Amino acid sequence: MRWQRVVRSNGLWLMVSWALSILVLTLGCWGLATAVTTPHEQHASTGAAAATSSNPVPLDWLLTDRGPFHRAPEYADFMERYRQGFTTRYRIYREFARWKVNNLALERKDFFSLPLPLAPEFIRNIRLLGRRPSLQQITETLIKKYGTHFLLSATLGGEESLTIFVDKRKLSRKAEAGSAGGGGGGGTNATVSLETLHQLAASYFIDRESTLRRLHHIQIATAAIKVTETRTGPLGCSNYDNLDSVSSVLVQSPENKVQLLGLQVLLPEYLRERFVAAALSYITCNSEGELICRENDCWCQCGFSFPQCNCPEADIHAMEESLLQIREAWDSHNQQFEESEELQTLVKKLPVDRFWNITAISQYWAMDLDIQHRYQKLGTTLKMLSKKTHRIVRRLFNLAKRCRRQPRFRLLKERPLTYWWSRIQSLLYCSETAVPGTFVEESHGCTCPHDQLSCQGTIPCALGDGPGCAACAEDNATHCGTCNPGYVLTLGQCRPEVAESLEHYLGLETDLQDLELKYLLQKRDSRIEVHSIFISNDMRLGTWFDPSWRKRMLVTLKSNKYKPGLVHLMLALSLQICLTKNSTLEPVMAIYVNPFGGSHSESWFMPTNESGFPDWERTNVDASGQCQNWTLSLGNKWKTFFETVHVYLRSRIKSLNDSSNETIFYEPLEMDPSKNLGYMRINSLQVFGYSLPFESDAIRDLVLQLDYPYTQGSQDSAILQLIEIRDRVNRLSPPGKTRLDLFSCLLRHRLKLANNEVSRIQSTLQAFNAKLPNPVEYETGKLCS
Repeated sequence: MRWQRVVRSNGLWLMVSWALSILVLTLGCWGLATAVTTPHEQHASTGAAAATSSNPVPLDWLLTDRGPFHRAPEYADFMERYRQGFTTRYRIYREFARWKVNNLALERKDFFSLPLPLAPEFIRNIRLLGRRPSLQQITETLIKKYGTHFLLSATLGGEESLTIFVDKRKLSRKAEAGSAGGGGGGGTNATVSLETLHQLAASYFIDRESTLRRLHHIQIATAAIKVTETRTGPLGCSNYDNLDSVSSVLVQSPENKVQLLGLQVLLPEYLRERFVAAALSYITCNSEGELICRENDCWCQCGFSFPQCNCPEADIHAMEESLLQIREAWDSHNQQFEESEELQTLVKKLPVDRFWNITAISQYWAMDLDIQHRYQKLGTTLKMLSKKTHRIVRRLFNLAKRCRRQPRFRLLKERPLTYWWSRIQSLLYCSETAVPGTFVEESHGCTCPHDQLSCQGTIPCALGDGPGCAACAEDNATHCGTCNPGYVLTLGQCRPEVAESLEHYLGLETDLQDLELKYLLQKRDSRIEVHSIFISNDMRLGTWFDPSWRKRMLVTLKSNKYKPGLVHLMLALSLQICLTKNSTLEPVMAIYVNPFGGSHSESWFMPTNESGFPDWERTNVDASGQCQNWTLSLGNKWKTFFETVHVYLRSRIKSLNDSSNETIFYEPLEMDPSKNLGYMRINSLQVFGYSLPFESDAIRDLVLQLDYPYTQGSQDSAILQLIEIRDRVNRLSPPGKTRLDLFSCLLRHRLKLANNEVSRIQSTLQAFNAKLPNPVEYETGKLCS
């Protein structure tokens, strides 16, 4: 409010809004005169001051200002027109100035030290106040009679103006208005519009009589306008006697400014400060209290008769009403957006054969340019209302700062995008009644209005990846019809699909525990011996040979020829080695394992005594110590597939270093060839493990279903079973940073598939495995070409 601003405590030269003036003029032959008070008349440039008729709002600063301005005739006329419904004012005027007048009273006092030429009544009122008058006495004796300022200089003249008040609600653009000619001639029809009023107002000073007749005819015919003509000043006269009052000749405009000075300069020194305080209290507090200013804040100290002078109830109530109207407009704009063609079109575009969650709707929303443009338009409108609300709230707090009752209002908040996405769900699934309900995605249901029993329509099944449905059922969209790869439909829900038992294709289970295996190996139990064929071109079992050179021997099963329905797992490898008495030879063996057949290059090296891998265990066969059993126990941890085991035997010489008591090994060829190092004999080479059933024809049938499935479900089931076989076979890969691809070797050598077929099967399994929930991905090294 304007009455809450910082003022200086002395206030001697403060300029405030004024309503009464003392004019002391010296005009040529005029004597010293005193003019009575006149209200200040404001001149506005030609234009329109408009307020929305459908949303009447308080007149902002006009309603919150106080003081004598409210009693000005022009303000009262404006308020009267406003209350009658006229929303727009058009005013055209011209003004003229004849005389420039100056106040010489202060100059006479300053230069000639003469007493001020004041009216006797004014001087008498000053004397009646005494030395210490109250603010109320100053207000009643001086301010209400003479005002707060007087004129130093001004321009005298007059003005001629035409004001048209317009009610746009009543003004019809297609109404016919009669236009009368000179001397009451015939009438012509013309369209009444704002442009017509603009043209008539512009022609006022060209053809005054004809313009007024046409305007009055429109005023009578439509009741949409109100015409007021004002003429002040000595129009066409040059005699001072024609000046009826100061108000008719005082000109105030940007070119002719009125210079004012506070009335306190005319008062005695002891009255000046009290006069300024009284004037401020009179203007800002409307004579209901005394203005107090402290620490950059001003307020009225109310009198006993006006305890609520600091609380303008009418203004606060008007602002609260404005906030309610803004809230109604806010709700109206949101409702219009919900009922807009763009939003309804988006709802109709969404397919009804699937459930639309918030994420899917947001993606569809992002692709619709029309709804985005409409939403931006809504956001712009709501931002304007929000700024207006915050502006009113700030002023409301300032007004009600010292009120007993605090204002009541609720700040508006723009609805986020997620609200509208959820609202689209409600329009899709909860609009079986006139008033749609609210869809709750967590419960997958609707919350209906209290007066509606049920508003929920058909809610289709939810589509999605993983456990979500791939498609809803054709006969009933509320149920799931098909599932994604890796899932199977069970009791209306998609559950992870598990491969069927592999017993029909490949048996990989065993009941043997590590302790049992160790015991059976110690006993050389025949039940865990895998009968294999010994082959060597360098030596014979049970025959002494010279171990100076490397010897190659192998044990193989020839499963493709003799045992096509079995695959074999190796749990241990055992050799019985005999040396001649006092021999210094030390056997060294390199073991290569071929899992499913093929060339020797498709074998992997067994890293004995490396990275936790088992080492050879030696036990004496007899007391002489010439023969020993060498056993490499793999157990369940290191067991692996085998078809052929290659053993490369070489020897080294064991010697004792005299200086360090360490055992040193030499290659035999480094010694003198003429020296006899002794002989070696291999009595037995055995592989311990077990055989597993292997149905090659059944696995070939699974492979065929990749290209020629009986049904979609049968293909998925076949792929799952092949993935399970692949993973369980590769799990028995030898130790190393990267697993070896034993499954490809199985396809290549046991199913006799070509390399391109193996590559295609692997690609199919990898692509399907990537779609499964929590897929297990691992890299494999190539073993078989």
